[in-house]
Amino acid sequence: MSKDLAFEIRYGIHPEHGKTLDTEGLRREFLIQDLFLPGKLKWVYSHIDRIIVGGAVPLSEIRIIADKKTLGTEYLLERREMGVLNIGEPGEVTVDGNSYRLDHLDALYIGKGSRDIGFKSVDTKKPAKFYFLSGVAHASFPTRRITIQEAKKIPMGSMEESNKRTIYQVIHPDVLPTCSLVMGFTRLEPGSVWNTMPTHTHERRMEVYLYFDVLPDAVVFHLMGAPTETRHLVVRNEEAVISPSWSIHSGIGTRNYSFVWGMVGENQTFTDMDAVPMHVLR
Repeated sequence: MSKDLAFEIRYGIHPEHGKTLDTEGLRREFLIQDLFLPGKLKWVYSHIDRIIVGGAVPLSEIRIIADKKTLGTEYLLERREMGVLNIGEPGEVTVDGNSYRLDHLDALYIGKGSRDIGFKSVDTKKPAKFYFLSGVAHASFPTRRITIQEAKKIPMGSMEESNKRTIYQVIHPDVLPTCSLVMGFTRLEPGSVWNTMPTHTHERRMEVYLYFDVLPDAVVFHLMGAPTETRHLVVRNEEAVISPSWSIHSGIGTRNYSFVWGMVGENQTFTDMDAVPMHVLR
């Protein structure tokens, strides 16, 4: 089936506004739920760097037809690029007639100018779960599959600090060229619960976190807000958080978990961060 994109719109939030929001207000503005409903495609369009966040669980073929009113273009990737990561069972993504198989945690970069995009599950009884990020692009780069074996792997942390983890850089300048989009995932070892602490901001990029591999009886407390006005969101499995450039983005789980991170903005320098000393946090 074809699927018209009915975007949910999220607007930008000033940090002074952000610190006045209660729990429901924070969840309404920054938390994305119900991304992976069987047979459905969901997209959220954020005015923060105009990123699009989405998910799909195809039970039959889903083809994307862009909402022209929202984007003002003839098709979705006329002026955009896209990253796709499969957090489910094996599936296929077709791009302008070419098919790319994505097994669990494989990714696909789709370059600007690609018109016809479709999604399938290899076995609809065990469907794929495609997670998407799309950002504005100024140039066209080749569409390419990136397997988990091809990702750049960076071990970090320690058991003593409860944050032993591996960062997988997937759509990243060290792996392939893109315009702005950078994307990957992090997996915490059993017994580790913290991510990105000590924390940081990066004024030149926004970020989106998608938490997954969170067990039904577990939660992650996602820390956000300005460094001296921190807040938190209680996040469950396969829920995402929009993180503006002024906000810290860190988390602690009731047990280990994984998360997908993705960024768009001024640069692609992974280490371009504004570190927040522990004594500054409030």
